[in-house]
Amino acid sequence: MKAKHFLAAVMAMAVSAGVARADETRIDRQISVSGQAQISVAPTLATIVLGVSEEAEEASLAMRAVSTKMVEVIDALRAAGIAAEDMQTQQVSLNPVWSQSRNYEDGRSRITGFAASNTLSLRIRDLDRVGEVLDQVLKVGANEFRGLSFGVDNPSEVQDQIRGAAVKDARRKAEQLAEAAGVVLGPVRVISDRDGGGGYPKMAMEMARADVAMPIEAGELSFSHSVSVVYDIVLPDAD
Repeated sequence: MKAKHFLAAVMAMAVSAGVARADETRIDRQISVSGQAQISVAPTLATIVLGVSEEAEEASLAMRAVSTKMVEVIDALRAAGIAAEDMQTQQVSLNPVWSQSRNYEDGRSRITGFAASNTLSLRIRDLDRVGEVLDQVLKVGANEFRGLSFGVDNPSEVQDQIRGAAVKDARRKAEQLAEAAGVVLGPVRVISDRDGGGGYPKMAMEMARADVAMPIEAGELSFSHSVSVVYDIVLPDAD
């Protein structure tokens, strides 16, 4: 009985080892490729970050001055047709202003006043009016310009488009490799999606007009995407 049990155990181990080797062989028969795609699109909106900053001897006076000017800025934006949902306060701050020279008696700097600021982010959907809107808000009191960027309304739609193109690019490469190796491309085993990001400026396009005081340039935005795909290899039947 012990001999039979031992023989059965040995056979089970042999079968398991054979299956493991078969699995290893099957796993090794694969083609791994990466696919890339890139697309350039025209921006559909501009995002501007601007602010108002003021200094005063008292904190309340500094905040009041900033609030008064920011109200004028927001009113000007509304008059320019900027919707409420396209405006958002980014930051409100209040900090002490220290003297540049130290006190002779104790060697310490003194607070000479307070600096207050209010930062606003806004989206402009009519790109032809970016320069015009900037001029208006600067005239009514905005004295800080934090940046201008361009984007699209629905970046996910652009990513969906190039994601499919990246998969097709991976398939094309895998088919070339399989043909060169004399094997048949099998089904997809693994797909790894790598978001390449997008919205990067590519090429400038002049938008200035004679009646716009501040010339603004918008450009095409470059979106990219990449995927990694693993295909099984189907060996040709041996004759």
